[in-house]
Amino acid sequence: MTGSHDDGGLARGDGLGPIDQTVAVPHPAARELPGHIRAALDRMREKTAGENTADTAGIPWQGRDLSGPGMDGSANPLHVFDEDDGTSPAEWTAVMAALTDGSAGEREVTEVLARIRVFAAVVPTLAVDEDDVHDHTGHEHDVAAHGDKAADVALVTMRAPDGRQALPVFTNVPALTAWNPVARPVAVWLPRACLSAVDEGCELVVIDAGAEHTYVVRRPAVWSLAQQREWTPAYRDQEIADEIAQVADLVPNLLNLGLAPGSGVATHTGSGAVMNGGGAGPELQIVAMPTRDADATGVRLMTATLKTLLADLPVLAERADSVEITVRRP
Repeated sequence: MTGSHDDGGLARGDGLGPIDQTVAVPHPAARELPGHIRAALDRMREKTAGENTADTAGIPWQGRDLSGPGMDGSANPLHVFDEDDGTSPAEWTAVMAALTDGSAGEREVTEVLARIRVFAAVVPTLAVDEDDVHDHTGHEHDVAAHGDKAADVALVTMRAPDGRQALPVFTNVPALTAWNPVARPVAVWLPRACLSAVDEGCELVVIDAGAEHTYVVRRPAVWSLAQQREWTPAYRDQEIADEIAQVADLVPNLLNLGLAPGSGVATHTGSGAVMNGGGAGPELQIVAMPTRDADATGVRLMTATLKTLLADLPVLAERADSVEITVRRP
């Protein structure tokens, strides 16, 4: 096995020959939340559990205007987004352009997401009828509202094509209202939105659904953003490469392995241009090269064994959202 820094420490599968087959590696039965996320969720629940409909003086919050300067003329500490005009952050627009022209990848996009404001969508009812929402890729999503019985607004979530729940957020108000005219925008830092997504049982966060640049943040990046930790794509993660390398010798008829972006990493803009990331499909491609003397039965045994071993790797399960094995002849 040869090393390559850019591809996680394993040889790439590019140019190894014709593709025999590509198979999906099943998701682990359960992925335990990291301790940091559980602790953050507990703190958030404790905070919201103590909130009331009135302030400490008994004056109702409903109908009060918290915008504008504070009593001493300074910025109002109750509204961190008081000066926000509802347009997309300039650095988000720039990184989307870079993603489209190939000068940036998913890691650079996630670095921007870690420090920008987005808008979550809420509806002023406890529940809404399910509706089909079509994005520019042609996928259908089920939209549902989530909230408890005491709430008068509900957070809107989506159902991705693979059945998983996703939280839609928007970098600007017009994109949100175009997607759902009855939804209200709630400004929030993206990492806090990711924490809310985890609390709602969402594994995906969709940025600007239905817009020119729709970008899907997968579960590992959602978890990292929620913890405010740096994220590395699975196909460039050295620890994933090292973990896979440890089981390579157990796979019969295997000559070499490689890591590469999965077939679902790239996606398209609304106008059809290719974006170098942000897709919702398979994230990590493991390219397996069989030995030259392996027949069809031997290749099937190699693939089945590798598939079983990969499904039991803890680092891979935590840091890779979806994995596929591609067999290439030498």
